[in-house]
This record gives sequence, C-alpha cells and structure tokens, in this order.
Amino acid sequence: MAFKSPLPPRAGLGPARVRIEHDADVPTMLDYLVERFPNSGDFWRAEMAQGDVVDQHGRAVTVTDSYRPGRILYYYRTPEPEKPVPFDVKVLHRDERLVVVDKPHFLATIPRGQHITETVLVRLRRDLGIDQLTPAHRLDRMTAGVLVFVAEPQYRRHYQELFANRDILKTYEAIARYDSELSLPCIVRSRIVKESGIMVAQEVPGEPNSETRVELLDVHGDFARYKLTPHTGKTHQLRLHMSSLGVPILGDTYYPEYQPSRGDDDYDNPLRLLARRIEFDDPVSGQPRMFESQQSLAFPSA
Repeated sequence: MAFKSPLPPRAGLGPARVRIEHDADVPTMLDYLVERFPNSGDFWRAEMAQGDVVDQHGRAVTVTDSYRPGRILYYYRTPEPEKPVPFDVKVLHRDERLVVVDKPHFLATIPRGQHITETVLVRLRRDLGIDQLTPAHRLDRMTAGVLVFVAEPQYRRHYQELFANRDILKTYEAIARYDSELSLPCIVRSRIVKESGIMVAQEVPGEPNSETRVELLDVHGDFARYKLTPHTGKTHQLRLHMSSLGVPILGDTYYPEYQPSRGDDDYDNPLRLLARRIEFDDPVSGQPRMFESQQSLAFPSA
C-alpha cells in the first residue's frame, strides 16, 4: 500500500521529516529540535503553535511534549529563494491515473539539493492541485522531454515497476558533432559505474551493464541529429556513450570533461538531449500508450 504523509504538500512542496534519535539529554521534543538545529527555537515554536509539526501518526507535537526517541516528526520547511527557470512545463496528457508532461531543460524532476521549488513535481502539484502526484521515472535536470507522473497513489506501483523493469520503449534525440567516419547505426555497450557523491559516472573494464543503439537522423553542416535508443537506464548513459564515440552531446558540461558550474545556467546553450518518445502497454488497462515531445532541438547557429 502506498505511504501517505501525515501532512499534505504546501504550495506543491511536501513536508520534511526528522527522526528523533536516542541518547539525547533533553526534557522535551522542542529542546531536542533546538539542540539538533541551533538557532531554530523561534521557528519550531511558531510551527508547533500552528499545529504544523506532527509525528508519523499525524498527532500534533507541542512545545511541552516530553522527549520521545524513535518518533518521526514531519514539518514544513522554508526553502531558500530560487531563481525561476524561465520555461513552462507543458501538459501533454492527463487522465485519472497519469499526467504526462514535456519537461524543459534546466528544471529538475523532483526536489533535491539546491533545487527545491524550481522542480517539475512542485510546479505540477501546485498548478494542477494534485497533492499526491508522484513521478513514475526521472529525467536529468539538463535533459528535456517526455516525463510521466502518477496521479493516484493506488496506481504508483504499477507504473513505477513498469519503468524500473524497463518494460517500455524510450527514444531520445541528441545533437552532436558530425563524424563522417563514424559507422552508424551502431550498438554501444559498456560498464558504467556512478559513485555516490561524485558528479560524473565512468566507463570501466568489465561485463557491460549498459547498451544504447545510436542512429543518424540528419546532418546540418558540422553537426548531426542522432536517434538514441537505450536498452538499459544507467546514470548519464546516453551522454557517456555519445562521448565514447567521439561525438559528445552539444552543451554537455560533464563529458568528456567535467566543467563545474560557475553560477547561473546558460539558457542559450542547453544540453541538446531530448526524451522524444515513450511507449508502453498500460499496466492497468492493457492498452498501448505513446507520448511524444513537442519540443525540438536547435542546431548551433553558424
């Protein structure tokens, strides 16, 4: 059964949570929170006064509640202001089970790290009023295209397992340098490893765990449009495989060489990678489904 948070999302953003650890020498829950989060006393008092701090059972926590380790508290965080991403999220399809959108470049799928409110999930929950909306899969922040969300909790497992088990056909497009000596179509296989906390993934010796079919669609001067069909879903797989062919995707600041961000995103130079199409048999109705992006990737100007 899908888990339901005891607090609903607020302005599209779900509540944060904190587990009350053992071995603290404090009399109250408030004292524990202030000790764990210094200079936060006014925040916790105000939230508790409004009934906006609750435990995992939905019971409100007050300033006088005794310290009880093991409880999980939920509360509304106040995210830092974020620079708005100046692109809209277009809804391609909506029914009682699914919401399918055309994600723009530069917008993260879900809240994570420094990107909290400027994410597709928060925008959709806020704009569509669907508090329980959940992604069936994810796209990198710099990748645009078709992204599927589940509207009702009872259907989450059906669609998330569909994507997790790769029972779908995903088609991407990319723009990269044209190499007339590159023999296409071709299949790229390699072993990809991504370590937690490290920004880039690596191709290493060993049994391949990733596979991508690469095809040439059209040529525009020194650049070309490629069709990419991944048969696995490793982190940064398409970017790594294109780089390994000697034609890294245009606008890629990770491969073949990682270029740390120097501040604001360059909206005029996105990663030219687009999730063009998703196809699958609906796990609930059994009917075939196909969703296609209405965006296009721009070749660089001469």
